[in-house]
Amino acid sequence: MVMNLPPPTPSGPGRRWTPGVASRSRRFAGITLVLALSLVAALFSAAPAGAEVEHPRQQWMRDSTAGLFLHWGMFTAPRHTDCAAWERDVTDGGWTADYWIDEAKKLRASYIVLATFHSRLGYARPWPSEIPGSCSTKRDFLGELVDAGKAKGVRILLYMTDDPQWHNEVGVETLDSAAYSAYKGQQVDLTTRDGFGMYSYDLFQEVMDKYPDLSGFWIDNDNAYWERNKLYEQIREKRPTWLLSNNNEDTPIMDTVSNEQKTGITPAYDYPQATFTPMPRLTEADYKLPTSGQWWYDGKDNAVDFPLNIGRYVANAGSSIKSLMAETAMVNGKFPPSQEKFNNFMDTWLPPIWSSITGTEGGGYMYGGMQPGFWNDGAHGVITVDDGATTQYVHVLTKPKSQDMVRLRDNGYRVTQVTDVRTGAPLRFTQSGGYLSILGVTDWDTYDTVFKVRTSGQQYFLKSSAVKATASAEKEGFPASDIVDGDYTTYWDSDGNQPVSVTLDLGKRRQAAYLAVNQTEWSPTHARESFGRPEDSARIMNYKVYASKDGETWGEPVRTSAMRSARGVQFIDLGKQNTRYLKLEVLDTWSGAQAKPFYKQLKIDEIRVASDYPTHDADGMPLEAEARHNDRDGKARVTTCDACSGSKQVTWLGGGGRNAVTYRDVQVTEAGTYRLELDYTAAKAGSFSVSVNGAAPIKENVAATGVDVPVDASIAVPLAAGANTIKVFSDDEQGPGLDRIVVGPMPSASYVPKTTMTVNPAGVVWVGPGQQSVKISAKLRLDEDTVDDVQMAPVVPEGWTLEGAAVTAANLRIGQSIEGTWTVTGPAGGQQSPVQVPVKVDFQTVGLPHSVSKVVPVQVRPADRVFMREAESSQNEIGSAGVTNCSRCSGGQKVRNIGGSADASVRFDDVVVDQAGEYQLFIDFTVNGNRSYFVTVNGATPIEVPVSGMGNDTVYTEAVTVSLNAGSNTITIGNDDDSAPDLDRISLGS
Repeated sequence: MVMNLPPPTPSGPGRRWTPGVASRSRRFAGITLVLALSLVAALFSAAPAGAEVEHPRQQWMRDSTAGLFLHWGMFTAPRHTDCAAWERDVTDGGWTADYWIDEAKKLRASYIVLATFHSRLGYARPWPSEIPGSCSTKRDFLGELVDAGKAKGVRILLYMTDDPQWHNEVGVETLDSAAYSAYKGQQVDLTTRDGFGMYSYDLFQEVMDKYPDLSGFWIDNDNAYWERNKLYEQIREKRPTWLLSNNNEDTPIMDTVSNEQKTGITPAYDYPQATFTPMPRLTEADYKLPTSGQWWYDGKDNAVDFPLNIGRYVANAGSSIKSLMAETAMVNGKFPPSQEKFNNFMDTWLPPIWSSITGTEGGGYMYGGMQPGFWNDGAHGVITVDDGATTQYVHVLTKPKSQDMVRLRDNGYRVTQVTDVRTGAPLRFTQSGGYLSILGVTDWDTYDTVFKVRTSGQQYFLKSSAVKATASAEKEGFPASDIVDGDYTTYWDSDGNQPVSVTLDLGKRRQAAYLAVNQTEWSPTHARESFGRPEDSARIMNYKVYASKDGETWGEPVRTSAMRSARGVQFIDLGKQNTRYLKLEVLDTWSGAQAKPFYKQLKIDEIRVASDYPTHDADGMPLEAEARHNDRDGKARVTTCDACSGSKQVTWLGGGGRNAVTYRDVQVTEAGTYRLELDYTAAKAGSFSVSVNGAAPIKENVAATGVDVPVDASIAVPLAAGANTIKVFSDDEQGPGLDRIVVGPMPSASYVPKTTMTVNPAGVVWVGPGQQSVKISAKLRLDEDTVDDVQMAPVVPEGWTLEGAAVTAANLRIGQSIEGTWTVTGPAGGQQSPVQVPVKVDFQTVGLPHSVSKVVPVQVRPADRVFMREAESSQNEIGSAGVTNCSRCSGGQKVRNIGGSADASVRFDDVVVDQAGEYQLFIDFTVNGNRSYFVTVNGATPIEVPVSGMGNDTVYTEAVTVSLNAGSNTITIGNDDDSAPDLDRISLGS
């Protein structure tokens, strides 16, 4: 699969796209048949070429949950190079269209995308064609599939590629330029993008004429010929009911954006974390069901990971994303046994919970619903909603490690009933402090435990019309007023400013308990690379909230904290402020500078203000500090805490053990060391002391929370099997308040809290002969959990010296970081061989030691080179290009996506030579086909460097003569007009 991925671009001021009709068929229930038909006719007859996020032609896709992606063609194993021989083997093998349709229905897939005209499958066309140019079958496989799908309610889309570069991949030419040229009466080279664009343009027209019951095209990126000749507009005019889908690119005229094969996610099944397309855009996740192998059958029965793929299926539904699952049909059309087994399993597993998936929308976003994501005790899941979110489904995809409950933010919904979807059995639940806790869960499904939650709607949110918003900065057309307009298709854009603040005017003095913040879901949740382009999370990280009665005097912040980088609604608890004005100051966002489209960017759809929390049966939670069966000694007392679990806490625990709360019956099944979580509030930093079964107290320092909003701290404690006594107090004068305790297992030996570490210089550092020094800087940011006793410093090889002390921190919480700079110096006689200088960070989590590190490789450049630098070095500016892995490249990486614009280039600053004159510039690169670089030195006229090669995993070298100044020079390598090869490194020879 080929890709290309700019982030989505809005089509008009303040509006993500043009909103249209509602997105689920149930929302059409109130429209009369006559009105609906007239609306459809009007829209189909006047389909504009611009962005149409919602349109009646999309309704069947919006109502779907999944599709089946079939890469099947001439190069399916065993590979054929003769079109007729392939067709004969397909037919003799017993291929039938009904088999694919029936397998799709087992997955509850509403559509099939057939990818036969594919660059890596021989450009075969599974239909009889009048147009020569590549393999075309005599038998009409496409027509048979369309007819079979129509008979059984499964729609067919045809995959079309824009890419001719693999025309000779196996040593056999698969594109016949001579035959097509004779057909057109002009010379056309099908191996060029323009020539292939003309050929495939004709195929689009042929398919539209021959197959009116097809449902659309699935297009693997754009071709300039198509765009110049208004192909998409012609499809809209000729087949107005057909869908257009584009792979990895948000093209406005397309109906669907497909996000391809996202991996490197935690948990691995939570595919939406890596997508870049906000609702209500119609979005697919296209991914391979087999764990390994190609998108097409490669001769192996590759395994299918059930938890991973079932999790993806449900998680995508929880974000209103369609799961386009790729299975690898063999030549005869049958699927390998592992894939058939998965399909058969889904056919029996889905029906009991199908009501929680079909006809629903993802919860926690524009359609309402509770908060998805990480919950208590390691639990993780998603929400789906129905009936305007009065019915919600909690999908627990990862169950809690040790607890028999699920605890998640309720987003202000008052819950009236919770039942198990599979059994219908009711479950106990409590609500307080903004959380719903579903209790006494013992029947966990292996893949997805689903609870049906009935609500009476949201409570305590101020009406949007009662709140006005202003900001310290905003992008033109995307004003702050958009975050309080009740419309999730509009948003405020900070225009790249940080810090930046939003001020909410509540109209008069009101009680404010918390903010519910929906940020625009246009970025992934974490730093990643997609096909060579760096991406990162454009979401709030560190923030402060201020309250003011007059909008002028603000005082100290009422809340200072960090927000997780996560999808869906996020919350800022305020400890019940009585105020008219609230100011949210965003200090920074999660994205690093390496992901330029996302760095310092912030977009917020809506901020809602709530005055209180819904409550239900607030005494039902286990291990509450205020529980009646706990002992409270001395001055310890129960006080109100609206944001606390149970809406209460125990305070006045200071002054030592005489003022304490004691839990008498803390049960565990086995003796051992456990993680004890203390949920607490503290006006200022202080400490707790914990005594277990009468043993000496364990002291834990805790940070200030500022207001009555609980946060957690954890310690390791030894517990006996059965009942235990845990006494909690403080040696401070007053001490923190205690909300509740939670007992759970210690982290596994393999667990390391998620961090982001950047080290400069990045990439191999090439040095000259003699003693050399390298300046190294590093930064570590904590992305989850809490760590203590942090220390960071380079570890130098033997014979090297280090200048600069280790950087330390007593502890770090989420969003906090440490950074430092050091100089490492090699041996006096010079470096003799490659060395690695790791920057190592040591820390502890609940008393367990951990470490992370990142290496700076240092090598001596060859004797015949006076300068050498990797393309991916952090010393370079790579604009909108990106870094990707390359096992055969120097340093194991290269820069790709060069060319097509002036920004997509690599600029080498500080290219230092001793003397002015002419030098040989050696360019190491990979390329597939014929391409050109343009080399610009110190702003002079660019020099074209044409290169050629086969495959993107072979490194070639090309030399060009350049004139340099003595001292520092700048060399830029790119191609403003066309794609350039991938770049490994450059070097200079005298």
